[in-house]
Amino acid sequence: MRHKILLLGSGELGKEVAIAMQRLGQYVIAVDNYKDAPAMQVAHEFEVINMLDGAELDRIVTKHKPDFIVPEVESIRTERFYDYEKQGFTVIPSAKAANFTMNRKAIRDLAAIDLEVKTAKYKYATSYQELKEGVAFTGMPCVVKPLMSSSGKGQSVIKTEEDIEKAWNYALEGSRGDLMEVIVEAFIDFDYEITLLTLTQNNGNTLFCPPIGHRQERGDYQESWQPMTMEDSHLKEAEEIANKVTKALGGSGIWGVEFFIGKEGVYFSELSPRPHDTGMVTLAGTQNFTEFELHARAILGIPVLDIPLITNGASAVILADKENSNWPTFTGLDEAANFKNTDFKIFGKPTTRKYRRMAVALAYGSETTTELVEKAKEVATKIKVG
Repeated sequence: MRHKILLLGSGELGKEVAIAMQRLGQYVIAVDNYKDAPAMQVAHEFEVINMLDGAELDRIVTKHKPDFIVPEVESIRTERFYDYEKQGFTVIPSAKAANFTMNRKAIRDLAAIDLEVKTAKYKYATSYQELKEGVAFTGMPCVVKPLMSSSGKGQSVIKTEEDIEKAWNYALEGSRGDLMEVIVEAFIDFDYEITLLTLTQNNGNTLFCPPIGHRQERGDYQESWQPMTMEDSHLKEAEEIANKVTKALGGSGIWGVEFFIGKEGVYFSELSPRPHDTGMVTLAGTQNFTEFELHARAILGIPVLDIPLITNGASAVILADKENSNWPTFTGLDEAANFKNTDFKIFGKPTTRKYRRMAVALAYGSETTTELVEKAKEVATKIKVG
């Protein structure tokens, strides 16, 4: 079994998918909008294109004739996927899933209106004036996000009237693609948030990874840990919602389904039809397969029977603190290696900018997840990006 995988998006998550695919004997073509992206460094071939250019997407699909088209980022002309499916290509997890989830409007309306899943109160805005009206509807505090973005870019919290214009401008700056629209959501008084990695398979057997807790800053995750301790009833409700939403979208693969858990119960937040950044904690050996290996197996139709927790684990990001247009250097690796039951992964991004995620520190073992998070953070502080 040797298939051709067209990987659309070649960051650190795409790199791990490429490695997982190659370990299962597959042929990978990595695609992104800049040269030397992490997944390109381990792929058989690569293409540098603007994935928002439908003609360019058509060109490389026609050129490579892949067995599987695997989107790994948001900024893709996803409506082209429907045509690819009609032409006989397999889009992961499906053209509908990729198209809906790359745009917060489509997935939120599917969940809240079609499936009647509990979400935060929300409105959309295509102008500053509409955003002001949306804030009046949801009340303050509220959260503003671009409809298309990744890694928390463009997200902010509005607490006062003075914040509205700043939030509008920041959302547009952080928007990926050419969609100038935002969603404004009522702020949920939640106790914690989780990512529930959900595996859908060709054989119909949907499995759930142990829940992952995480902390965010600037809309981007800083630490994650597995498992997240939570009430059985809340976990069961989250699994039911994840199952309902993924079934409505169709297809096989790993999904990162995000939830807020509070006094009022479980709220659906967002969903990614691919490995999730908080799921990098699975690189610490917390499960029998990492989220990337699970994704690869589901795509290829290799069944997974269960996903048991092997050990507690935690991850902490390592960020750049300045802009560098050349290959960055890393110091402190020898110091970072002096902690038992830890590891670190450097992504291989060719450039840096402030707060860009460049590596991740990992910790695992029988300690509590709180202790493991502190250990992972300590490892992360030893590694400096130059």
